[in-house]
Amino acid sequence: MLHQCAIALRGAQWALSFLLAVPCVGWAQGKPEYPDWEVKYQSTYNWQMHPAYSAAYSGPNSMITRAEKMHTFSATAHIGARVWRDGEVYFNPEIASGVPFSESLIGLGGFTNGEITRAGGPTPKLYRQRLFLRQTWNRGGGSEKVESDFNQLAGTADKNRFVLTVGNFSTLDVFDDNAYAKDPRTQFMNWSNWTYSSYDYAADARGFGWGFAGEWFQEDWTIRFGRMSGPVIPNGLAVDLALGKHYGDQIEVEHAHELAGLPGRLRVLAWRNRAIVSSFKDATNYLLAHPGADPQTFFQVRTGEKIKYGLGLNIEQAINANAGVFFRGMKADGRTETYAFTEADSSISTGVLLKGTSWARPQDAIGLALARNMLSVDRRRFLEAGGVSFFIGDGALRYKPETILEVFYSAQLVKGAWVTLDYQRIQNPAYNAARGPINVFAVRLHAEF
Repeated sequence: MLHQCAIALRGAQWALSFLLAVPCVGWAQGKPEYPDWEVKYQSTYNWQMHPAYSAAYSGPNSMITRAEKMHTFSATAHIGARVWRDGEVYFNPEIASGVPFSESLIGLGGFTNGEITRAGGPTPKLYRQRLFLRQTWNRGGGSEKVESDFNQLAGTADKNRFVLTVGNFSTLDVFDDNAYAKDPRTQFMNWSNWTYSSYDYAADARGFGWGFAGEWFQEDWTIRFGRMSGPVIPNGLAVDLALGKHYGDQIEVEHAHELAGLPGRLRVLAWRNRAIVSSFKDATNYLLAHPGADPQTFFQVRTGEKIKYGLGLNIEQAINANAGVFFRGMKADGRTETYAFTEADSSISTGVLLKGTSWARPQDAIGLALARNMLSVDRRRFLEAGGVSFFIGDGALRYKPETILEVFYSAQLVKGAWVTLDYQRIQNPAYNAARGPINVFAVRLHAEF
């Protein structure tokens, strides 16, 4: 871990040198009471293990049943600059490493570590995570303060405004926000708890892409829309930039409200992908017609563009000054293979997050969440026939929804540094009642400055 930290420090020094080398032309046009550039850093180490668990059988994409460990490490520089009036540029170089359970990302719908997609092995690697422009058009309604944060410069903005983001970023940077369940570095770790499991949002294998997103803020309402690039091959790293042919579109409507004087938000998200993917029916028919064929038959029937879509509801509600609850539920059509996220066609998750103010530790937090992932009939029939998809495939299937219980406690060690203990219990891993349950224990170290 010391070696990883040394590499992270060198990466941070490189990022700062890059920033200082950038000409400062136009920065002085920003508002003088706020800085025109800023650099923030984060580093996260997540260690997880699961004891041995029982399984009636295993297949090509089954998680190993014996006890095993996994880890991820990341160090990120968040560099932002105000380049002209209400225009900002952000650049995030990141160093990441890690090894998943079973040495491959298989065997689950709701994976246990939100950073594992960025890890490409035990050796830390430097890559460009984000590079994007954000332009704001203020439209009155009074001003509000914008707090300094990762990829957000401090300043002020009109309550009524239009914001355009263009470049290389994640769909989840703009869509599906939630105050209580969003960041796997500081909150819940399982994929099913920081976004919809069945949100097959367009992205490369690390979770990022190229595209644009627009946000219209008007009083208590916000409307968001955007188009993002997906992978050339489903769940691949290479990006398909033919945004006129292959893409992920989404539109989200958000309303801010108060219940008994406590803030809350309701969001409705609709999305639609267009990509070269195979349908489960075609893959199942091919598999049944060719006994002994490779069970991962998608490449044999992956011809022509197909449409995939879904609709989701996201609710957050404060229950007092130090606690809040959340709910997410989404239904996707489930006819085609996974494009860029995980193996789920319907998903729900709900939970509560409580700050430690009541026990005199306001920077601590405790969270409890329950998630349930489900498969479409088409995907189930493919797996029952012995099919293998990108993440799952036990050679057969005794279907039951995958259910995940997660609880964590995050304790502040010193200012800017936290340690988290996390427990997850996964019933019916990969939707198979013949396997599990799996108990996963984790320790996470996180620092930001």
